[in-house]
Parts: sequence; C-alpha cells; structure tokens
Amino acid sequence: MIIDEIIERVKTQKMRIVLPEGEDPRVVEAAEKCKEFAEPILLAGEDAMERACEMVSRGEADGIVSGACHSTADTLRPALHHFKDGYASAFFLMEMPDGRKFIFADSGLNQNPTAEQLGKIAADAADSYELIVGGEPRVAMLSHSTFGSASHPDVDKVVEAVKIAKERAPMRLIDGEMQADVALSLEVAEKKGIKSEVAGKANVLVFPDLDAGNIAYKLVQYLANAKAYGPIVQGLGKPVNDLSRGCTADDIVGVVAITALQAINKKD
Repeated sequence: MIIDEIIERVKTQKMRIVLPEGEDPRVVEAAEKCKEFAEPILLAGEDAMERACEMVSRGEADGIVSGACHSTADTLRPALHHFKDGYASAFFLMEMPDGRKFIFADSGLNQNPTAEQLGKIAADAADSYELIVGGEPRVAMLSHSTFGSASHPDVDKVVEAVKIAKERAPMRLIDGEMQADVALSLEVAEKKGIKSEVAGKANVLVFPDLDAGNIAYKLVQYLANAKAYGPIVQGLGKPVNDLSRGCTADDIVGVVAITALQAINKKD
C-alpha cells in the first residue's frame, strides 16, 4: 500500500501536523494512529482553522489536515489567505486494487481553469507524482478529443494548455489532448495510430475542468474499489490538505502521511 510506503519514508522526521477538528471522533482516532510517524496536534473550536494557520506561519507546526466536518471552502480559504504562492490546485492520489497509482488533477478546487492555469496544474501534478509515488510521471491532458479528432473551444483550451505545460516542464512527459481510453490503454492507442510516450502509459490524468475531475475520481473510487486520498493541495507555500467529509480514520491517516511528506519536501 502506498500509504505504508510513505509512512516508512516520513517516520524518522516526525513532522508536526495540525488537525483542527479535534471534536470529531474519526480525527481523534486518526491522531492516535499518526503518532507512529508524526506529531499530530489536535485543535477544536470555531476558530481552529485560523489558529492552525497561525501556528504553521509561526513555525510551530509543519502542515494542516482538515475537512472531516468542514467544507473544502472552509478548509482552504484560510490556507489560501496565509500561504498562497501563485496558483494552487488540488488532486486525488488514486490507488487501484491491482496496485497501480494515479494522480487525478484538478479534482477538488478550481472550477474551470484557463489554459494557462491548466498548464500549471499539469506541471505541478507531475512534480507531485514524483514526490509521492516515485518513478517517472507520464501526464495525459484529457479531452473528448484525441489530437484533433474533434473541434470545439473546450478542445482548443486543452491544446493550448499542453503547449504551456511543456514550456513550464520541458523535461517532463506531457502529451494531449487525448481521450481517457487512449491515455490508459496501449491497445486503444495503437489501434488509433497514436505514437506518444504518454498514450497508453499515463499515470497522471489532468482533467479539463472540476466537473470532469471530481466525477471521474468518485466513479473510480466507488466502481473500481480504488482508494482515494485527498484532495491534496499543490501550489501553496505550506502543506494544507483537505478531506472528504465521508472519510474514515484510516483515510485521515493517509492524508496526514502525505502532508508530512510534503512538509519534509518544503523543508528540504
């Protein structure tokens, strides 16, 4: 399991992670489990998100995990105010039952990113994959079109975003626009005559808007029995991550472990 691997990587440094929902029994249970690899700090009360951000700002903590009983907006608004460093986006780390790992971005924050913003999401998601999963990220920028098979302003946005992403991250494998089956199946890519270092081998999927990304991760989670960790935020000055309000204590532990890894990376 990817979370077990991450825990092994972070447990020697014991990052201080604030959990500002100490009134939730799932969070309390998770905090106890997290003591193996981190220093969880439980807070409670109406102003706990704001106090958590102030603690991180003062260097008294290294990251924040919230959202078990708060909306994404309530979780991320204080973080964006305190730690915004350019354009932030969110992704889900998806672990399939067969062990394959994917990043789905943006699946939790930005409703309808521009081509410029989508390009940054792709470049950041490649970095996040390398940090969290390891290995080479292969980024597919998804559309209902594959390399010009359809014509529409929505397709044009993704085409432009691919150019921007490649300019931002010239050493990364980023390609598109492409349909999801082309991104994931070598057989389909070959049948369609697609020659690409990404097609059929993608492990980072960048969606054209939040509707597509959010729907996709939930379909995969519930129909394919995949584990979904997130939304994990990228592009902030400090690691602050969200939770699904339907999360379990073990889900929280997973996000705390990822947050600790991000905090170590920021520290380095």
